[in-house]
Amino acid sequence: MNITLDRRGTLPLACCIAAALLFPALSHAHAIAGNRVFPATMAVDDPGVGDELNLQYGQQRVPGDDGDQSLNTFSFEYDKLITPRLAVSVAGAYVGQNNPTAHGFDNFSVGLKYLLYVNEAHEFMTSIGVDADLGGTGSHAIGDSFSTISPTIFAGKGFGDLPDSLAWLRPVAITGEAGPAFTTGAGQPNAFNYGVTVQYSLPYLQQHVRDVGLPQPLASVIPIVEIPLSRSQGQTTGTVNPGFIWVNRYGQLGIEAQIPINRASGSHVGVLVQAHIFFDDIAPTTIGKPLFP
Repeated sequence: MNITLDRRGTLPLACCIAAALLFPALSHAHAIAGNRVFPATMAVDDPGVGDELNLQYGQQRVPGDDGDQSLNTFSFEYDKLITPRLAVSVAGAYVGQNNPTAHGFDNFSVGLKYLLYVNEAHEFMTSIGVDADLGGTGSHAIGDSFSTISPTIFAGKGFGDLPDSLAWLRPVAITGEAGPAFTTGAGQPNAFNYGVTVQYSLPYLQQHVRDVGLPQPLASVIPIVEIPLSRSQGQTTGTVNPGFIWVNRYGQLGIEAQIPINRASGSHVGVLVQAHIFFDDIAPTTIGKPLFP
């Protein structure tokens, strides 16, 4: 069967709340261009590379072969820096569905991502990468027998270079990704996946525009809208995901709604919940250190 799943992951919400109490205040993270910190977004991948672990829970109701079906997904992605600009990743997801009832792992994936260019003054960053979902590595009830290869370009732009007359827009940033998805199965359709995020960073507002006296944890929150989309066989599917990400030096927590853009994308509003750990900040001299500095 062919199920579209986000590769990013989280813990259940109660664990996320508990984890939040352990993290200290915002300092820096892995995707930085000048004063801009691009958070690790949930549905559209950010343009940075780093040593990190992403855990995610997602719930959606989508069209199936026998009517609507509910999907509950617990996924992970681990990224390891080979050099300061090159990272490898491994990801997987455990899926539970009804109509028909099935449980098991989806196909595992491996990836490679390279940071191409960073412009500090203009808060711009771009990367390229490739991801391979490995056919037959998941359970027969959930995973596909064929593989999917997805080369992708990523970019992010912060607006901290706007003039003083537009200072209140300086916390805005956009990120995006785009690339084809090639299947190896005979008769299986290819796709073109793309997406964009729009962010308004309250930490950036406080630190680089004007301290408006926001209390914690609000001062470390980034309101965000993500729009992940896919085009295949003349049909566009996707969601609009409004939500919030709370960021600090060692990790972040996030939650988003998933609003289907059409009937082919789903029948109800879903949810994504994220817990993300930055090993390059937690342990920069050990497990968070590039293999070849």
